[in-house]
Amino acid sequence: MESVLRAAALYLVLLVLVRLTGRRSMRETSAFDLVLLLVIGEATQQALLGEDFSLVNAVLVVVTLLLMDVGLSLLKQRSEAAERVIDGVPTLLVADGKPIEERLRRARVDVTDVLQAARIRHGLVGLEQIRWAVLEADGTISIIPAARPGDSRP
Repeated sequence: MESVLRAAALYLVLLVLVRLTGRRSMRETSAFDLVLLLVIGEATQQALLGEDFSLVNAVLVVVTLLLMDVGLSLLKQRSEAAERVIDGVPTLLVADGKPIEERLRRARVDVTDVLQAARIRHGLVGLEQIRWAVLEADGTISIIPAARPGDSRP
């Protein structure tokens, strides 16, 4: 039972810490992020297993972690508020070609990150070509291009 409580507590602590440190999708994980995840995994191993390194204890811990994950996903399905807290909400970073500095700073995203997403996804090279840039809940940056002269889009 102690292993189950340890696993549940550590899962929740890591979830909160990862959520507080900001959004980033797995596609945008840097080498630093990977090393950090490996170090966190190694550091939490002792806390999860305690003195019992048996196969049964390891399986119990893994099952607890998976059940916590399934439980939170079910909670998110049933509660919009829980989903917003756990996954976050999209954040508008650029509106009509103008960066929203306070939101960029809070999200720890640079204008160069927005421009990179604009180049990759739409071939855009300047902020004035961006109608909206949105940091999605999954950490990706969505770009909605500004209407070009002659476009029939609103």
